[in-house]
Amino acid sequence: MNTDDIDRNFGVLVHDVSRLLRTLFDRRGRELDLTRSQWWALTAIYLNEGATQSELADFMELEKATVGRLLDRLAEKAWIERRLDAVDRRVRRVYLTETVQGLMRSLRGVAAEVRGDALRGLSAEERDRFIDTLIKVKGNLLNLDDMRPETGSRSMAMAADD
Repeated sequence: MNTDDIDRNFGVLVHDVSRLLRTLFDRRGRELDLTRSQWWALTAIYLNEGATQSELADFMELEKATVGRLLDRLAEKAWIERRLDAVDRRVRRVYLTETVQGLMRSLRGVAAEVRGDALRGLSAEERDRFIDTLIKVKGNLLNLDDMRPETGSRSMAMAADD
């Protein structure tokens, strides 16, 4: 394979851009004293306030036990609370606490800065066209038989754009 081709390879570019975005966010978010997993979980809860642990695990595409341990750590920090479901007392729903609201605003600010820096130099029309193209590519992939979600959950990647 010609090395010139690798520089324009769609898969390599998507992977590199994703990695660079995560790395930049991690560096800028370091002073907020939370791990990427905690950020991921807080964002999932923010987007799915009142979800169950199982629903969050599906949304985050992680195992229920992994999400449970993560939620335990967030509860220890008083960033989330688990409340009994009004109808089914066996079910606990997850909510952000008032304590974490300032942190969430900071996280959203860091994410907006990273997105802004990543898209710097693109006109509004170029940004819109770029996002529309990514949405089409994602749709193409999701419409493949072997890519249809088993649980019907939407991915974090979809939600991270909020």
